[in-house]
Amino acid sequence: MPLSTMSDAPQNLLASIGLQSSGPVHFQLSPEELTQQSVDRKEGVLNDTGALVIKTGKYTGRSPKDRFIVKDEITADTVNWNDFNLPIEEKYFLQLKEKMMLYLSDKSIWVRDCIACAEEKYQLKLRVVNEDPASNLFCYNMFIRPNKAQLNDFTPDWHLIQAPGCKADPGVYGTRQDKFAILSVIHKTILIGST
Repeated sequence: MPLSTMSDAPQNLLASIGLQSSGPVHFQLSPEELTQQSVDRKEGVLNDTGALVIKTGKYTGRSPKDRFIVKDEITADTVNWNDFNLPIEEKYFLQLKEKMMLYLSDKSIWVRDCIACAEEKYQLKLRVVNEDPASNLFCYNMFIRPNKAQLNDFTPDWHLIQAPGCKADPGVYGTRQDKFAILSVIHKTILIGST
């Protein structure tokens, strides 16, 4: 089976994180496929060298005031809480995760299994879920790509779920504005929305 074909097994793995997807799910696509999909969806263009060029929207850089870590029994005394390690309550993380799962449930999504960190003893297996192919291409370039043998028995240590179209209401979800990046050590999940 080609890596780009989404079988029932990965669908079940998405269900295990609370994502019941009725839309197309693209799994482990090549850079060429992701680039072509981005162009076809009018989310980017090719420059004169053939590289994909996209517009990032109104948020174009890092925003440390919109990145949060869930303050829980693991992180309460182990994180240096300061102006860039901002705490957020677990209830907001759970509410935003539920909102994101509902938001993504009827959309096309892109899934990539990858590895963070080159040093084997510190490596983390990641399953990345993106709302668009260009973001999945970014993850293809950013993380280590497992070989076929590693993919056959891949069990993620962490999940990274990114949905630029999913916005937070700060009055409801405890964020500073509509964009957010929230890391939960207990849930081993990173949520990124509206960016």
